[in-house]
Amino acid sequence: MQRFAYVVIFSSRILENKQESHQSRNEYRTRLTASIECIRYLLYQGLAFRGHDESEDSNNQGNFLTLLRFHAHHNEDVRAVVLENAPENLKLISPMFQKEIVNAIAIEIVNFIIRDIGDGFFSILIDESRDISIKEQMAIVLRYVKNGSVIERFIGMVHVTDTTALSLKMAIDNVFSTHGLSISRLRGQGYDRARNMQGEFNGLKPLILKENEFVFYVHYLTHQIQLALVVVAKNHGYIFTFFIFVANVVNVVGASCKCRDHMLREKQIAEVIDGFNKGELTSGQGLNQSTSLVHAGDTRWGSHYGTLISLITLFSSVIAVLEFIEKGLKSDQRGEASILLGSIQSFNFVFNLHLMKTLLDMTNELSKALQRKIKIS
Repeated sequence: MQRFAYVVIFSSRILENKQESHQSRNEYRTRLTASIECIRYLLYQGLAFRGHDESEDSNNQGNFLTLLRFHAHHNEDVRAVVLENAPENLKLISPMFQKEIVNAIAIEIVNFIIRDIGDGFFSILIDESRDISIKEQMAIVLRYVKNGSVIERFIGMVHVTDTTALSLKMAIDNVFSTHGLSISRLRGQGYDRARNMQGEFNGLKPLILKENEFVFYVHYLTHQIQLALVVVAKNHGYIFTFFIFVANVVNVVGASCKCRDHMLREKQIAEVIDGFNKGELTSGQGLNQSTSLVHAGDTRWGSHYGTLISLITLFSSVIAVLEFIEKGLKSDQRGEASILLGSIQSFNFVFNLHLMKTLLDMTNELSKALQRKIKIS
């Protein structure tokens, strides 16, 4: 990966200038290597790069600059050539430079995946969605077998002009052409049951089958279970109302207020200590961990299960926070908190809470089992 980045960036900026001294080149290489190492770490950990205030007198310049400064503090060779000790126009810390390195790493990762597949057969998983700018994107995942294990690898998001089957097919062809993949090696296609995806006549599925009749189509089974749960819940008035109240409780109690968050955690800690004193709780690795209310997603009902678990665990603490809000200064929040207090302490709400927790516990286990990696003998 580093060698590739050197070819892309190092050669285009320094090696082309034959007047540069050997020392300058070594300093540039050290500076570039330090930045690449920091970027690789942030990518591996899934951390943000930029800070809200990256000025020199800022107390928190963001993860990238802070990590680079930490790296320089522990390495004299790096400290001598980065940040304040680097040429003003060659610091290698700009957002554009960071994006160049990230793109170089992404290309290397995808190339490794393609090499790992080799001449073997593979399947393709596709789903379309909109990004924050309301542009249509298509996510592509490749699935293949390696050493008896089924491996799934995400290879990128592709912009599409629209979500018609023809546009999606053209995007897939471009991806295959770019990475040297052959549709003749394709053996499976998986997506949801939208008309543009699996329609018998004008969907993406028949367009691919026209070129390769061996491409077996499989619908997202685990996603189908999630959608079935959503439809059933929305068609049942009591359950639908119940989840509306749950969402309202999470939004009100989990609002961006340090006082509420602190109170929720303090109540939880007090209950754990009380449980220890009464002998109701035992200590051990992974037990009695600090938790918070979990926001549920719209279609992924596995997230609803997590919400119910957190609400049951923090139920008494949630009541205390709602009582605090009810006595607060903001009249609109007092009224909402009063309504929620009356609802979540009712028999119907508590009954539905434990009923849905039990049902989602079953479907959650099934969903995890269907997504578990399997060995192929």
